[in-house]
Amino acid sequence: MSHDVLTPKPLAVEFDDNRLFVQLCGDHDRHLALIEKKIGVEMTARGNCIAIAGSDNAQERAANVLKELYGRLRRGQDVTKGDVEGAIRIAEAGPISHGGPDTDIKIRTTKRVLVPRSVNQAHYIRALAENELVFGLGPAGTGKTYLAAAVAVSMLLEGKVERLILSRPAVEAGERLGFLPGDMREKIDPYLRPLYDALHDMMPGEQVKKRLETGEIEIAPLAFMRGRTLANSYVILDEAQNTTPVQMKMFLTRLGENSRMAITGDASQVDLPLGARSGLVDAIDILQGIDGISMVYFTDVDVVRHSLVTRIVRAYDNHERTLMDKPRRR
Repeated sequence: MSHDVLTPKPLAVEFDDNRLFVQLCGDHDRHLALIEKKIGVEMTARGNCIAIAGSDNAQERAANVLKELYGRLRRGQDVTKGDVEGAIRIAEAGPISHGGPDTDIKIRTTKRVLVPRSVNQAHYIRALAENELVFGLGPAGTGKTYLAAAVAVSMLLEGKVERLILSRPAVEAGERLGFLPGDMREKIDPYLRPLYDALHDMMPGEQVKKRLETGEIEIAPLAFMRGRTLANSYVILDEAQNTTPVQMKMFLTRLGENSRMAITGDASQVDLPLGARSGLVDAIDILQGIDGISMVYFTDVDVVRHSLVTRIVRAYDNHERTLMDKPRRR
């Protein structure tokens, strides 16, 4: 099973809680099987001990994954397949060492405690906590908007901000917005649904509803931001690749006193009319290196949805590179 040269002596890792040990291994040892496949080791569970066979480096990585997951269980958190894959990604990447300060990064919301599932997610969460303006850039499924919303909800619950404002451009509607059924809110809600979903994943539905009614949480299309100064707020702009440069400048200049902004988008997924320049691309070029602004770039390695999504993103990236490398006909 392993591609590494096996060491003569397996590494034994012991755990002190029978109940947690069973959860660590997963149903029919599925968590162990996943670690074996991804890292290239062989593991045997006996009693409260897991023996890891593989190269020294692979043994250490697998042991770190087990310890990280066991730590989650001891803190009362669940361990899912996604958590296992995230722990493996961090162990494989190397820059964040087990037990180092970044492994303690957590986002606490009413319904759950979130931890990073990749090194870039850890950098992103830290950036969101430390900077007034953060750009989360990269493909779908990397947690850009979800983590930004989680940090915003956490700061709202802790009283660090008074309002949470989530926005995105309704580019797909265009001039056809007036032809959609319903009032204005019913027309734009389909474009804002991903933001509602993220909120409901972090707070009980009745809390979300109450805070929406009081204005503590506001979800609005980008056009509604014009002319406002957003103070004491955490403001998130999602799908920012679909802004124009004028819209992006307008949005960025809404930042008020004691406020923070997170701007998320994928520059490869622009839905603007052909030839129109994306405001996100424009902002990335203009704002590089400005103090107080952080830009975190995600790749297909950071995709935390179904593992097939990672392979799909990678296949599209490879296809686009192939097209770019082909000589053009004259």
